[in-house]
Amino acid sequence: MKSIAEEIIIKGISASPGICIGKAYRVDREGVEIVEKYKIQAKDLSNEVKRFKAAVKKSRDELLGILEKSPEELQHAHILETHLALLKDKMLYGRCIETIKQENINAEWALKTVISNLREVFQTMIDPYLKERSADVVQVADNIMRNLTGAKQVNIAAIKKRVILVAQDLSPAETCQINLERVKGFITDRGGKASHTGIIARSLEIPAVVGLKEATSTIRNDDLIIVDGNSGIVILRPTENTLLQYEERKIDYEEYKAVITRDSKAPAESLDGVRLSVMGNIELPEEVFALLNYGGDGIGLYRTEFQYFNRTDFPGEDELFDKYKDVVEVMHPKPVTIRTLDINGDKALTNQFNYEETNPALGLRAIRYCLKKPQVFKDQLRAILRAATFGNVRILFPMISTYFEIREATRMLDQAAESLEKNGLPYNRDIEIGAMIEVPSAVIMADVLAENVDFFSIGTNDLIQYSLAIDRGNEQVAHLFQPLDPAIIRMLKHVADVAREKEIKIFMCGEMAGTPHHVPLLLGIGMDELSMNPQSIPDIKRVIRSLNVADTRSFLKEVLTQTTAKSTFELIKATYGSILSEQMYSEGRKK
Repeated sequence: MKSIAEEIIIKGISASPGICIGKAYRVDREGVEIVEKYKIQAKDLSNEVKRFKAAVKKSRDELLGILEKSPEELQHAHILETHLALLKDKMLYGRCIETIKQENINAEWALKTVISNLREVFQTMIDPYLKERSADVVQVADNIMRNLTGAKQVNIAAIKKRVILVAQDLSPAETCQINLERVKGFITDRGGKASHTGIIARSLEIPAVVGLKEATSTIRNDDLIIVDGNSGIVILRPTENTLLQYEERKIDYEEYKAVITRDSKAPAESLDGVRLSVMGNIELPEEVFALLNYGGDGIGLYRTEFQYFNRTDFPGEDELFDKYKDVVEVMHPKPVTIRTLDINGDKALTNQFNYEETNPALGLRAIRYCLKKPQVFKDQLRAILRAATFGNVRILFPMISTYFEIREATRMLDQAAESLEKNGLPYNRDIEIGAMIEVPSAVIMADVLAENVDFFSIGTNDLIQYSLAIDRGNEQVAHLFQPLDPAIIRMLKHVADVAREKEIKIFMCGEMAGTPHHVPLLLGIGMDELSMNPQSIPDIKRVIRSLNVADTRSFLKEVLTQTTAKSTFELIKATYGSILSEQMYSEGRKK
């Protein structure tokens, strides 16, 4: 936190872009800070369990009521349904009942104990997505606790004035109550970019900054604040000069957003008539609507792991099918690329692993895990083939490192189709099959792999990590993680050349695809499709429309003579800097 006179700047995490200026409205819950533990007599245990179940039912009824009144796009997004499911999840609901019975204790203490244990489990996980899911469990538990103790419910829908919400945390249920005519934006002490609350904020297109840690201890009701969702900062008691600067930035951003949004649904066609598909990467079904709003041409990477996390059993075929079907139907006729389960020791189901892997990144993960768990894999393959009857589906196998793996995966896909045929269930086997190129062996064997697939999808995050031997989470070497390293560029070109020779498509779904200054290079290499975070789609489309593909192919020849990532970046900057640095603000004002 930095203080200049009375002005205070608090740094957090950008959850949703945009700028808003207004008065703070504190969302103070009637908290349940102190929970007492007391013994329940054996004869009263059944009544205590009933009291817990009644609190769960009341929480469920409240969520259903909010769901009915929430905006249509959020109803389709199924975020609240995730919380509804958690109310009956064995991990929470079942363990609380077991704890009441086994330890002869009151429901409040049982709930507190279970949540405390679960929070510890989540905090040990490396994956940021998994850590964010702990917030969902805690929020559901908070609702149950409130109903057990009789505390009052927060009623955001009742706010009658134009404000910016300030809270320690906001649950998806609370965020869904936001009235866009009243609430300009919100800030929270807790949370991260991948939280459901952040996803809702992006769906509603209101500025949000989370993870501020100290906002609620500093900001009071009616304090004037600026929320900069682009930079992830909040300014308390801004000076007149700061207010003027941010009023201008707000106007600029809204004009910029209007320009790129207006054009975002138009095709990404270069100056010389080459058209690229610009797709979105999603982890949750609720992200589909944001992807469509940003002009995505389809889903280039649907990560399917979320249904496997936070549980003690594997999801069944029907459960998987329902989720896939929802996404495929909403996106139809646009393509949906479903990546099969990419899971490892760090992302494993509760109690599924009875051993620890010294290096999970090099262990039993992705396609290796699926081939080791054929029934789990078969359930997912059957669900995907069934969902494929409702739209345009492609299947993508992750972390292919050998010919054997792609052959086995395809064989199991055929077996899944045969079993569906025997069961008399509708399915579509006539779908495109892809291999993710994420490890050097796949690059070297690309010509052989190409004989067995319809497309390659390059996952640059892992390809860079494995090729350069860089652990991005290690602060000592993270600076060496360079997408523009000449070795990486040569690998990309080799894979693209093989794809053209074998007449299959070449896609990219790693973070490199969503970075504007990489676009000239990727066009020169010959990518057919780029897939990225949905928020990046409009800007990437804009850059493509500003380029001549024939020029980028000539430019690539010069890139291939470079020997360092720095010199490659400087070359891109010198050649295309005017296009890439353009913020569109001035263009927005002209139009």
